[in-house]
This record gives sequence, C-alpha cells and structure tokens, in this order.
Amino acid sequence: MIRVALVDDDALIREGLRMIIDQASDLEVVATAGNGEEAVLIASEQGPDVMLMDVRMPVLDGIEATRRIATSETAPRVIILTTFELDEYVFEALRAGASGFLLKRTEPAQLTEAIRVVAGGDALLAPSITRKLIEEFTRRPQVVSNNRVSDLTDREREVLLWIARGLSNQELAEHLFIADNTVKTHVKHIFTKLGARDRAQAIVIAYESGLMS
Repeated sequence: MIRVALVDDDALIREGLRMIIDQASDLEVVATAGNGEEAVLIASEQGPDVMLMDVRMPVLDGIEATRRIATSETAPRVIILTTFELDEYVFEALRAGASGFLLKRTEPAQLTEAIRVVAGGDALLAPSITRKLIEEFTRRPQVVSNNRVSDLTDREREVLLWIARGLSNQELAEHLFIADNTVKTHVKHIFTKLGARDRAQAIVIAYESGLMS
C-alpha cells in the first residue's frame, strides 16, 4: 500500500483528490494539510511515501515546505501540484527536492499512476516536460558550482548528459549499446555521487553545474 498525504489550502481540491485516490486499491490517503507548515509536520510524524503538494499556500508555501522536507534521509517523495504548466514556481520546486509535478487538471487515472511512478523511485518528468526544462535552463546562466560532477567517471558523465536530454533507461541502453542492468547501475552510481534522489534533481545539477554548456 502506497501511503499518500495531500497538501492544499483549498479544501474542495483536497477532498476531490482524496476521492480519486481512495478508489485505487493500492493507494491510501493517510493525512491532509492546508499549508506547508502542516506538511512538514506530517512528513516527519506520519511518514507518507508520497506527498501531493500545492505551490501557493499560506503560512509556508510548497517550495519552502518541500525544501525542509527533503533534508531528511527518510523524506517522502513530493509531487508539486500546479495550475499552469511550468510556471516560475516549478523550477524552484525541483531545486528544492521535488520529484516532479502535476497539473491540477490531470485526469484521475494519470494522477494515480503518477503517484505509483514516484513511489517507485522515478521522477515524474515526461519527455515533453524534460525538453521544456532543458529549454528553460539553457536560457539561464549557470552560476551554481557542483564539484560532485567531477567525481563521475567518463561513462557516468556520458549517461548523465543523456539523462539531462530526456532519455529513459531503455533508450539509454539502446543508444549506448549496453544492457538495461548496466544502465541502472550507472544511474544509481550517478545519483549517489551527485546526492540526487532522482532524475529531476540530476537534470537540475547537470545544467546548473555547466555540464551541458
């Protein structure tokens, strides 16, 4: 059973999400919150697997709440809920430690599948979204230094480059002519060395470190 927490200052949205999630046999809503401060408490006290987090909330917004939650080694994975695709808050949320994001108008079946994807350890970034992220980062100056990138082997750097360009593990295996398990091993080592939890954070690090320039 995947344990889910819902964080949104709109009670109607929270209840709507609860109704959708409760219909899935493998998902369970274990807590709800109306602001980011409550979300931080829920993350530490309830220990959900996944949190659906609104961006704009009173007391503490979703970005700062995600940043505080992500500092824990046992932190739940956070899916940011947003009204507009790739608004200014999405990039900051990914930097803060979110594993991806969903539009509030997402279809119920896509919502429940997204929760499963993130709970399984993957980032919630479709290829189209990854391309838009790439376009955004290429327009921004790279000012963040990340010495951990230099710890990667040549092959790991190559794999990271293709991750940042939006390739899945299967596509990486086909492109590099290596086995799926080998790709998974490389990806795991990359995440460990970069201190990244998933693809979303790895992509941010790749661009902000200047690796993609």
